[in-house]
Amino acid sequence: MKDEAPNLKEFDARLKAEAHEDLADVLPSEAVKKTQIIAIYGKGGIGKSFTLANLSHMMAEQGKRVLLIGCDPKSDTTSLLFGGKACPTIIETSTKKKLAGEEVKIGDVCFKRGGVYAMELGGPEVGRGCGGRGIIHGFELLEKLGFHDWDFDFVLLDFLGDVVCGGFGLPIARDMAQKVILVGSNDLQSLYVANNVCSAVEYFRKLGGNVGVAGLVVNKDDGTGEAQAFADAVQIPVLASIPQDDDLRKKSANYQIVGTGSGQWGPLFATLGLNVADALPVRPAPLDQDGLLALFDGKETGAGIELVPATDQDMRGKNAVPKKSLEVIYDDA
Repeated sequence: MKDEAPNLKEFDARLKAEAHEDLADVLPSEAVKKTQIIAIYGKGGIGKSFTLANLSHMMAEQGKRVLLIGCDPKSDTTSLLFGGKACPTIIETSTKKKLAGEEVKIGDVCFKRGGVYAMELGGPEVGRGCGGRGIIHGFELLEKLGFHDWDFDFVLLDFLGDVVCGGFGLPIARDMAQKVILVGSNDLQSLYVANNVCSAVEYFRKLGGNVGVAGLVVNKDDGTGEAQAFADAVQIPVLASIPQDDDLRKKSANYQIVGTGSGQWGPLFATLGLNVADALPVRPAPLDQDGLLALFDGKETGAGIELVPATDQDMRGKNAVPKKSLEVIYDDA
């Protein structure tokens, strides 16, 4: 444990070296350096993993070298890519290998499909550890496997957006990624999460960070327009709108890849792949709570509700005991 702090400092320095260019204030002619490290965030259940699995598959079809790293304890990104099969996680494999006195090898944790290289960091079981710390530990293991020497055009990181502890904010807090992509829908909760991530990006920008937001992917788009209004308000582009469609829902539930040129959804994901590659990271303008609520019809968000202060007697209920007052009350003259 004594030598852990220096290792973490060295790790931080190398992570920052992966994404040192400041692109969020000055727009260059090229989006980023050769390897784009992109962190994708979204509310749980919004379709982030579905979007990312199909995006990575399409980008590989477009001739890009893509590494997909699942950082969600559910491991659903790689499950979607591998037709429902769960690949061994880095943390789980590392634990087993350590007990056996063996070293983890690339082939133990990294697997291929359709030109995509994919792995899962994993995490602890419920109530048995910190998921955020598991993420940090997972990336320390990736470094030992040679992460900084790997040759990829894109490294896509799948992160939960509604978990706010340090490990899940790693790409933003440590400048590991050059840009962030948000996945949301036309609902308040997913845009609340997206806005929180924008706030995190802005917070670390003020501390000297360089990560920017490249845009929003609207999933399950029903055409009501709130997600587009959010993107306009926080000053980020919409990279693609994936419709609310029963065919997509069924294929996602059956672990079928639709991000391929041979299917009907190929053109949509092909455009998304190009937009993700070319999008420049920008500095967002996160909304306050009132600004976020204003994107929606007041009937849906409780507009007009007033905060009525509670009293001590309210809190005591049936246990409330009247107290004699020392106030002097004068009769009317």
